[in-house]
Amino acid sequence: MSQLVWLLDRGAALITYPLLYLAVLTGIFYNTESFGVLHEAARRIHVELSVFAMIVTLLHAGLGVLDAWFVVIGAVPAPAYSMPYFFGGVAVGAGALLMLVVAVVAFIDPKRFQRPWGPRVVHSFAYAGFAFGTIHAAAIGTDLTGLVRPLLGPSVAFLVYVLLLRLLVLREMPANATPD
Repeated sequence: MSQLVWLLDRGAALITYPLLYLAVLTGIFYNTESFGVLHEAARRIHVELSVFAMIVTLLHAGLGVLDAWFVVIGAVPAPAYSMPYFFGGVAVGAGALLMLVVAVVAFIDPKRFQRPWGPRVVHSFAYAGFAFGTIHAAAIGTDLTGLVRPLLGPSVAFLVYVLLLRLLVLREMPANATPD
């Protein structure tokens, strides 16, 4: 049972991070018409992709808690790194989940909060959740260290580049102008 949970947890994690990455990337393209065809594609898939990413994230979280429980009770061998490091990684993953859940709840039911949050606040929570998820993946996603860690830096750098490009385009474009 514990081996199956371990495999399912790792499999869900390997699907979760790319889905969250694509959700963030399509979110950047979503409201920026000057990205052309990428904007059009993002408008078609961003919400559905984000929902699917959240479902897989919840699956990974549930399996991760069960897997961590098996480590704590000694049903499986402890990870190669120290237990405080393991618990720190789990805590960062829980922080990522909390940020993403707040973003989803604020998106689905914005009147739930005393002052309804706009898209900027909601997406700030989503970005924070993605940042925590990235730290979580780099810290305790060590099962595929040779694959995961070399990809994290360049992929996050690309997201930052696209986000900065979006900010540059939005700042240089007058409010009433249309992109060519």
